[in-house]
Amino acid sequence: MHYPWWYVPVITAPMLIAAVSIVHVLVSHYAVGGGLFLAVETAHAYRTKDREYLAYLKGHTKFFVWLTVVFGAITGVGIWWTIGLASPLATEVLIRTFVFGWATEYVFFVLEITAAFIFLYYWGRLPEKTHVAVGWIYAVAAWISLVLITGITSFMLHPGAWLDPATRSFWSGFFNPQFLPQTVARTGGALLLSSLYVYLHASIALKEQRLRDLIAARSARPALLGALLILAGGAGWYSFMPESAKAALAAAAVLNVLAALIFVLTGVVFVLLYLGPYRNPGWLSPGFAGALVLFGVAAFSTGEFIREAVRKPYVIYNVVFGNQILPNEVAELRSRGYLEGARPEGRSWTNAYIARHFPQVMDPANPTRIDEKKFLDLPRSEQIKIGEVLFQYHCNDCHAVHWGYSAVAMMLYGRTEDMHLDMIENLDRAPFFMPPWAGTREEAKVLAAYLASISPPRPGGMVPQ
Repeated sequence: MHYPWWYVPVITAPMLIAAVSIVHVLVSHYAVGGGLFLAVETAHAYRTKDREYLAYLKGHTKFFVWLTVVFGAITGVGIWWTIGLASPLATEVLIRTFVFGWATEYVFFVLEITAAFIFLYYWGRLPEKTHVAVGWIYAVAAWISLVLITGITSFMLHPGAWLDPATRSFWSGFFNPQFLPQTVARTGGALLLSSLYVYLHASIALKEQRLRDLIAARSARPALLGALLILAGGAGWYSFMPESAKAALAAAAVLNVLAALIFVLTGVVFVLLYLGPYRNPGWLSPGFAGALVLFGVAAFSTGEFIREAVRKPYVIYNVVFGNQILPNEVAELRSRGYLEGARPEGRSWTNAYIARHFPQVMDPANPTRIDEKKFLDLPRSEQIKIGEVLFQYHCNDCHAVHWGYSAVAMMLYGRTEDMHLDMIENLDRAPFFMPPWAGTREEAKVLAAYLASISPPRPGGMVPQ
């Protein structure tokens, strides 16, 4: 335990990160694909001298800038805020490993913002070729940002050669086995989502059927290409997934259902795009466009959820466990005690908490050290309180308590305290996607006492065994 982290009741910290991240991802992919749409379509409108289309594109650009630059930037900061508080060790690893990549991405982000505002606020004041060039500068910078961020986030599922100290570098981490398939899938997502957003905006903002049909027809091919890229990238994502991640996906029934749902929803979107905007542009209406957006957002959000879920028990695969422990620290924590912390220098905040609230368990020969054997001499109510502290830091980063996301009490119906103890000491064996127990036997016993205190009795109405 390198840092204290944010306790998030009910939904847990990972789900809060996921909620903020999914909102940002849905906007940021529009920022990439929408930039390409505006660059291509503005050039087309200038070339065909379609003043009505130019007027619409100007209005769409204002909507685009407000949504992607303003709201997108706020949600982007929200991601940093939530991961820094809820998953600080993993955040530190990503910053230290990819500081050059983050710095480069910030340069392109500033370029995006500058180009977007010039493109909007100098509309009609720049020569046509210059205006289009600014649009392309934005589009290319936004796509490069996508590539840079994908290299870093795909590292979290499969660090690849970076895990070997002999080949550890920025580049071995960035060009990890997941980099190419996730880049393909995210590029496809940007093309597809942006087209769906454009359809919805045009169906609401435009009354003239000619412009609706024009937008539907011209955006259909990028949208269909995007759907195909998502499917191809998704297949590559699965192919290059670590074996244990594949096993975690296969072992979780809900993830199997969600994985099938992604392909079904993407297929539905592809068929509707082909039958609607591609073959029959006149079908474009707020209802039809809204259904497309709903299906597309559902498929994309489900994919993001699965991408996060298959990393268990890690935040960064084979680098940082979900409970903010490095794999090479587990043996030390089992020896010294989880509440002591793995670093021998200084005192952990859990050590300080125990010293303040339970001074009778501190070692008289070394008052800064906890004597875990004394836990078992405490009254049961005190043991349960210490077990609650252990649960909060060892378990709560993935499990709520009584109700909420993956609530642990709901998984413990009718279990005895001995069953809890056996489960804790073999935490990573059944099921295999749990992190290993990282504490002493005495700590395991007080945690088992806490779990017994929150375990519901065996449900009534069942045939006695």
